Amino acid sequence: MKVGIDMGTASDGASVPLDIEELLATRLLVQGNSGSGKSHLLRRLLEQSAPWVQQCIIDPEGDFVTLADKFGHVVIEGERTEAELIGIASRIRQHRVSCVLSLEGLDIEQQMRSAGIFLNAMFDADRDYWYPVLVVVDEAQMFAPSVAGDVSEEARKISLGAMTNLMCRGRKRGLAGVIATQRLAKLAKNVAAEASNFLMGRTFLDIDMARAASLLGMDRRTAEMFHDLKRGSFVALGPALSRRPLPVTIGHVETSARSTSPKLTPLPEAVADVEDLIFTPDPERTDPADHAPSQCPATPGYRYPRRAFPAASGSDRAFRTEGAGAGNAGSGARGVARRPACGDSRTS
Repeated sequence: MKVGIDMGTASDGASVPLDIEELLATRLLVQGNSGSGKSHLLRRLLEQSAPWVQQCIIDPEGDFVTLADKFGHVVIEGERTEAELIGIASRIRQHRVSCVLSLEGLDIEQQMRSAGIFLNAMFDADRDYWYPVLVVVDEAQMFAPSVAGDVSEEARKISLGAMTNLMCRGRKRGLAGVIATQRLAKLAKNVAAEASNFLMGRTFLDIDMARAASLLGMDRRTAEMFHDLKRGSFVALGPALSRRPLPVTIGHVETSARSTSPKLTPLPEAVADVEDLIFTPDPERTDPADHAPSQCPATPGYRYPRRAFPAASGSDRAFRTEGAGAGNAGSGARGVARRPACGDSRTS
């Protein structure tokens, strides 16, 4: 069965269809710098194809959980044990339920580990459940990095191995990878190279343009067109989209992300006692650690925080003034308290 979904319009106003059946066999790579409309494109693809194919979204920011309200996706929180993730992924394939694996709030290593375990479990499903699934991975460079980062080697291997299986060997198991990235140069080459369809958005860095030109078979001068693309505009190429590079403006969506790009808002009116407002702790949140100095008071150049200690009494002021006259001649009328050594528990 051939199903074409409407992704948007070409420059002449004609509709630009995407062949879902062809996509399932050939995979898709979406690239665009931050603010190019990449997430909007993925949302359009997911909304349009939801009635036709099961979907699984790997969502590092929790942006796609809103699909659950309108399209019935099951939201799975990523902070689970390995056994729980494997069991859920297996049942997702068995019962053909669309889902969003939300990794929001986890650190990068936890995200890589959870996504890798979940994808591997979907890949290892019993042959009886190899139904077609559109597997969308946002921020793919996090899960298939081109170089090792500040994560454990174990987490990197799990995640990169799962992404490689998805893009290289997933087709026979019904898994069709759709990967989206901000930085093509940071995405593992063996993962990106398996895609046969491309939607390339606004790109500024030369190294990313060079990778895009190589994947699309363009010369460097032609690839400079990516500099001038507007937000929401992409260049489509591939058997599921167009045999020649085709500019397309992505259509509207029915749902929206929980988080949106920050908008400029007027600053509040100036407050008279702004220092008191900032430096005075809230009574219900007072913690002794809030007043602990961040470095040893004996460190040269250390300055005590303002209002960290109660105001001195009259006798204390007299003592300090007298001490200044006796031992600190020429330093002025204000005495300077002795700097306590580190670990000194005595009070001045």
